[in-house]
Amino acid sequence: MSYEFQTSGVCPKVINFDLNDGIITKVEFVGGCNGNLKALAELVKGMHATEAIKRLQGITCGVRPTSCADQFTKALQKYIKN
Repeated sequence: MSYEFQTSGVCPKVINFDLNDGIITKVEFVGGCNGNLKALAELVKGMHATEAIKRLQGITCGVRPTSCADQFTKALQKYIKN
């Protein structure tokens, strides 16, 4: 299933991703640090959403209280609960 998440406090404004039985199959960050976000998307591909949350939740970016990775965990949490 495909999802779209509006971010807050980070450069990318949207995260598009696909989940199949709780497994992350695709991630696309719209905006932000292109190379780093492509790498993050590849690293989580094939990972169970709960494992990605466990590994990425709470990561910050500079002085910001969140990061692209942290925002992705918020997206995953929103949609795996529904």
